[in-house]
Amino acid sequence: MSNYEKPASSGKGIGGQAVIEGVMMRGKKMYSLAVRDPQKKIQIEKTPIGSTTAKYPFLKLPLIRGVVAFISSLVIGIKVTQRSAEMAGLDDVEYDQNSKFEMWLEKHFGDKLTDYIMIFSLVLSLALCIGIFSVLPTFISDFIVKPFGGGAVLRSITEGIVRIIIFICYLLIIAQMKDIKRTFMYHGAEHKTINCFENDKELTVENVKKQSRFHKRCGTSFLMLVMIVSMVVFFFVRTKIIWLRVLSRVLLLPVISGISYELIKWAGSHENKLVDIISAPGICMQLITTKEPDESMIEVAIASLKAVLEEEPEEKKA
Repeated sequence: MSNYEKPASSGKGIGGQAVIEGVMMRGKKMYSLAVRDPQKKIQIEKTPIGSTTAKYPFLKLPLIRGVVAFISSLVIGIKVTQRSAEMAGLDDVEYDQNSKFEMWLEKHFGDKLTDYIMIFSLVLSLALCIGIFSVLPTFISDFIVKPFGGGAVLRSITEGIVRIIIFICYLLIIAQMKDIKRTFMYHGAEHKTINCFENDKELTVENVKKQSRFHKRCGTSFLMLVMIVSMVVFFFVRTKIIWLRVLSRVLLLPVISGISYELIKWAGSHENKLVDIISAPGICMQLITTKEPDESMIEVAIASLKAVLEEEPEEKKA
């Protein structure tokens, strides 16, 4: 499961994501991908990050930067997940090189085939997310409230509750899958390693093991915050016409993502009771999406973070 990228200006500028048999750590200028291969060795790849905001400074504006960060992390998330599967040896499948469909793809797309597959994956992921977590709750809440003659306020509240229930059920279901369980363990290793780094402890397995597996800037926390912010926003955008409600939910997603990003960015760099309240729902969800890692997983997360720090040593002094 992909994590929403932690805001680079929070903490010490390091974010991360659990991938297949590994961890991706991201700095301001590059990200590193560490994966255990079939021979149980840790393979590391480093990739520079292009800065779109350097070209277009307006993309750094509050609210807008949240949408940019979300799309950027989604694109990188798909890339590193696909690459981690290759590095872990999970794509060693024999394909029929003479299949007509494969030959057609190669002929029409050539070297750009991988890029098109990634774009398709991105569009499909966004469509599924919007459909399951935005459009579906609108129809379900309408079905629940309509027989009781509920007004727009009741519809908005019911929709928000349904959206959160669907999200929790989704996490609980995928958490039962063997491969996802391991990914959630790597997710815990990622959090523990970042917490160790942010607490100025030496990056050793023993030090990392002592850290919390929860983090306020986790992608799970971001998604949970999106659910809560959407409840507030949609409370003020009310209509009984269902197609208008669906349209408003889709069109307002960038606004909701932007607001949620600013909130989680602020929460990640402050410590007070209000921050604890805002972070609490996301931390609760991390009880599902993070698990205690074993030492071999912690070693992978440490290797990934150290690879970033080698390229961005200024982060050590942040």
